[in-house]
Amino acid sequence: MTVSEDSIPALPTPADPSRDNAADRLIEHTLLQVTGHPGNDGANTLLNGVIGAWRRHQGRGSSKPTLTLVAGYPGSGKTEFSRFLSCLTGWTLLDKDTLTRPLVERLLVSLGGDPDDRHTELYLREVRPLEYRCLMETAFDNLSAGTSSILSAPFIAELADPNWVSALINRCAAGGGNVAVVWVRCDAASMREHVELRGDPRDAWKLQNWEAYAGTLNTETQPSTAHVVVDNRLGTAIALVHQAREKLNRILAGLELP
Repeated sequence: MTVSEDSIPALPTPADPSRDNAADRLIEHTLLQVTGHPGNDGANTLLNGVIGAWRRHQGRGSSKPTLTLVAGYPGSGKTEFSRFLSCLTGWTLLDKDTLTRPLVERLLVSLGGDPDDRHTELYLREVRPLEYRCLMETAFDNLSAGTSSILSAPFIAELADPNWVSALINRCAAGGGNVAVVWVRCDAASMREHVELRGDPRDAWKLQNWEAYAGTLNTETQPSTAHVVVDNRLGTAIALVHQAREKLNRILAGLELP
């Protein structure tokens, strides 16, 4: 199950403290549900950051700027979960493909490649590193201005590299910010359904070679550096956040008792 961008309306303003408190509890409950109630420091950073930003978004409290990586395989549900977090917090949503896709396609063509290539050595060696560099530098620009960001991208190789993760945490700390890492876990069948539904030309190779492609995916585990795991197998997590979003709107609009 996926959530379209049009299905996420602007949040109404809370009318009284009881609705504020009910909204806070709903957000906390939903995040604990979709992450399996983790209790590590990274999970607490994300939860506290989201609740604090939600309160600030509603004119209550303040929070330290946070850089949140929402990672996972293509079709796992990262974009939907990133939008949910962005709507709750008001944090800037930075999607790798939105930021870099036109440039990536033009660069691949200029190098004699296919604009929809996302699997050959040409793309992996010459183009992919530049994509991530653009994404990260944009996030750091936001962080230096005190603006929290949500980064939606696979981050497969990056999260597997402890040195990359350590450098990220150190750079954010030097800029006065926190880091939260979310891994959206999903099963291969659900990912294929999502990839087919979005009908994107860049997914053509994956669909034509699905068995071989799926064989390279480690869907049963998550990167050791992931702080929070959102279990979206069979679309479960995205269904939960969609239900929470609808209930939240009803609470804040006064249509549902706290």
